[in-house]
Amino acid sequence: MIAEPRIVRRPVPEFSGWPASVPAVLQRIYAARGLRSPEEAELKLARLLPPDSLGGLEAAVALLAETIAAQRHIVIVGDFDCDGATGTAVAVRGLRLLGATRVSYQVPNRVTHGYGLSAALVDDLVALSPDLLITVDSGIACHAGVAAAKARGWQVLITDHHLPGPQLPMADVIVNPNLDGDAFPSKALAGVGVMFYLLLALRRHQRDAGAYPNGEPDLSRLLDLVAVGTVADLVPLDYNNRLLVSAGLRRLRQGQGQAGLGALADVAGRDLGKLTANDIGFALAPRLNAAGRLEDMALGIECLLCDDPLRARELAQVLDRINAERRDLQQSMVDDAELLVQRLPLDDGALPAGLVLFDAAWHAGVIGLVASRIKDRVHRPTIAFAPAEPGGTSLRGSARSIPGFHIRDALALIDAQNPGLIERFGGHAMAAGLSLDAHRLEAFRVAFAATTEARMSPDWLHSEILSDGPLTVSESGRDLAEALRLAGPWGQGFPEPLFDGLFEVREWRVLGGRHLKMSLVPDGGRAAISAIHFGGWREQPPPGRIHVAYQLEPDDFRGRRDVQLLVRHWQAA
Repeated sequence: MIAEPRIVRRPVPEFSGWPASVPAVLQRIYAARGLRSPEEAELKLARLLPPDSLGGLEAAVALLAETIAAQRHIVIVGDFDCDGATGTAVAVRGLRLLGATRVSYQVPNRVTHGYGLSAALVDDLVALSPDLLITVDSGIACHAGVAAAKARGWQVLITDHHLPGPQLPMADVIVNPNLDGDAFPSKALAGVGVMFYLLLALRRHQRDAGAYPNGEPDLSRLLDLVAVGTVADLVPLDYNNRLLVSAGLRRLRQGQGQAGLGALADVAGRDLGKLTANDIGFALAPRLNAAGRLEDMALGIECLLCDDPLRARELAQVLDRINAERRDLQQSMVDDAELLVQRLPLDDGALPAGLVLFDAAWHAGVIGLVASRIKDRVHRPTIAFAPAEPGGTSLRGSARSIPGFHIRDALALIDAQNPGLIERFGGHAMAAGLSLDAHRLEAFRVAFAATTEARMSPDWLHSEILSDGPLTVSESGRDLAEALRLAGPWGQGFPEPLFDGLFEVREWRVLGGRHLKMSLVPDGGRAAISAIHFGGWREQPPPGRIHVAYQLEPDDFRGRRDVQLLVRHWQAA
């Protein structure tokens, strides 16, 4: 049995000093997210953290400068998610801007190479004759691949942001803000952000060496890519990341972004001039990610590197078709996973503290989405497994967790207590990946159950929906909806405003068999407001009066200038 989430209102500390031009509701929202003054809400790129304290940069810059001066061949080793794709595009474009004449890239194939710089990928890189490999968004757990590359006489520079294990790979240089003892103030950089910082440091080194007598290259041209990768990877949007995302969004809205990103926005039906972080997360990133999940992420990277608008449009349309296939496959797998959850044995009427799900027919490229969807539904750490390749005995797992339960640390503990059970793993507090032999799945299930039971606080299993409180009838208008849309960027760690209130259900209907469309009248009001709850149909009519957690959004459908409530949760009042 799954307990219904509780709607809890965020505490709001005292705040003052805001100009009257900032709506009172927005002042309250900012204060609840730790911003106490207008200065803390200003997103000026000049306030970006300098690269100085990021460990490994000095050695990395020296290696890159020497490689570029000697015109050696640099091969960027990407990753098959959106952070890895944008990071690869930033690396290729940025290094070429900074004088590198021989830059290639290679992205691993999920089935044939596995994750990151693997020994199998190194074998396939021989044909490129690289002198220097640079990993983006991976590498910190790629011991065998780094060793294989070094054995061939290649140099290896790792740029990554994932948490390191007890031992580091034997690369020439590692740049990762999450290494033990690294002094860089923001640990939340995405992989694309780490790569961007490396380019900033390299440009400064070249400028100090007198390389730009006629003006230095403009690396701000890459900020749209940095923004997309940062939002897509769900890293916390601390102040530094919000600076990067805000600057990238400005470029996109002004039509100064990469042709590929503009084409992706177009095929997704998003207005580039009004693009938000939410549009990145739900429209652009899924289309890029779909290539890495079902096909080859090289297609997505090609789109990001393309400067021809017509060709970019063609690539974006292909990515859009792949994403449609991904959505259908995902829904089928989620339906299967929900049936598996229904069949799980209950402990005193409750699900286990952590779930391990597997289906031999699942696609390894989509299991992360399945784990995320089930985790959201049952509010428990969830790991979904699929065969690494059809008919094979190796399994790939993707884990998603809940606040409080550090999933990578849990996997590290299982690995320490059961040597050889997990073949490899890596990740963050809220998401991780792993691989193991199919014959050891049941042993892993037992170990994961024991670990979650031992380390789980009962309080963590009670799902809460954090609200920014109610809106009055007079506040629930177009002006506030527009202000909220532009006030972000909102995202992980800096959540989009969510309100709650009591409403009368005046009308309702089901759309597409799954979505609930309602006409709601707020307490104290007379006029009804349009509301939509995607996936909200519960096979029975909603009661006449409900408590709703919702977002306030502009509604421009068919040219109207109205508002609608995007319902995130409702319960009987």
